[in-house]
Amino acid sequence: MSPGNDGTTKVSNMNISAALIKELREKTGAGMMDCRKALDEAKGSLEKAVLVLREKGMLAAERKKDRAATEGRIEAYIHFGGKIGTLVEVNCETDFVGKTQEFQDLCKNLAMQVAASNPKWLSRDRVPQDVVTEERNLHKMSAEKDGKSGDIVEKIADGKLEKFYQTYCLLEQPFIKDPDRTVSAIIKDTIAKVGENIVVKRFVRFALGDSKD
Repeated sequence: MSPGNDGTTKVSNMNISAALIKELREKTGAGMMDCRKALDEAKGSLEKAVLVLREKGMLAAERKKDRAATEGRIEAYIHFGGKIGTLVEVNCETDFVGKTQEFQDLCKNLAMQVAASNPKWLSRDRVPQDVVTEERNLHKMSAEKDGKSGDIVEKIADGKLEKFYQTYCLLEQPFIKDPDRTVSAIIKDTIAKVGENIVVKRFVRFALGDSKD
């Protein structure tokens, strides 16, 4: 692997420009070597290389998910006008990573996500079973009133329940800065960048005038 006279880097019989490697690195935060390999695998396509890195990042995050995360930070966000405020606790494995820009940016984005999207639970396994049952039954009744029956009713209820999770569970919500991806996927991207497990432990959202007993 060596630079050519034209400023390109030869990788596995392909010439990948240094500028393209730099662009991919800035876009994803991945290391230079990983960017070179991803571009090689994607045959020079920047878009495909991003997908390659994301897929590898997901796998890396999956391998780290059982590692203890006891460091991190509590991030606060006050929406413009001071009528909505949030607190989010995000954990990582070491104090070093907790101080990195990547981790802090993630925490800020999560606090903004809670303010903007108003999730009720962290994940679907945190939703009380009676809430799930009630939600499912409501959609089944609605489908039956529309004349549906049998497996169609069940499929409609399942689909509506999935939409419910995507609306009210933080980790399954569309990310406010990239709605094509979930919050969980964004967290996994950061895990791949910093090399440590990251866990959202809890969050709270305050809105002026709300009363919660």
